[in-house]
Amino acid sequence: MSPSNFSISKIGPESEVVLRNLCQYYCHDMAEWFEVDTQADGSYSYDTSSIWASGYHAYLAKVGDSPAGFALVGTAAEWLGDTGAHDMHEFFVIRRFRRNGFGQTMATMVWNERPGKWLVRVLEANGPAVLFWRATIASHSDGSFEEEGRTVNGRSWRFFRFESVGA
Repeated sequence: MSPSNFSISKIGPESEVVLRNLCQYYCHDMAEWFEVDTQADGSYSYDTSSIWASGYHAYLAKVGDSPAGFALVGTAAEWLGDTGAHDMHEFFVIRRFRRNGFGQTMATMVWNERPGKWLVRVLEANGPAVLFWRATIASHSDGSFEEEGRTVNGRSWRFFRFESVGA
């Protein structure tokens, strides 16, 4: 991947259609671990209006002009009791761009834009994601992070906490 070909930008409701379309791929992938069913027309539904209503910050990643992934960032107050901490609420990379450093670059760019305390929550059953986040966070934080297991609604999760100093 050529760095000059890759970009990430903050988006708002004007990008609703592209985000909703990417969310369908995300839901398809997550259906392996969550009970996500298709709609009657075969599509997956993700209420993107809740993104804006909940105050999430949405980021769109592109390679050239092609959307390649997204990140949704919210507050980690619910999980950490710290209103200033950030939560990587959702993170998705289209399969074509996985396993080549794209995801790590994308996460790092988001963390650099939003310095401070961070939380990344990963379903334990999603082994590849656990490995990805452990390695990506370790690289970004120079190994200075905390990892713990938690059970939430009967499911095992990995919680990663670290601080980003920004760019």
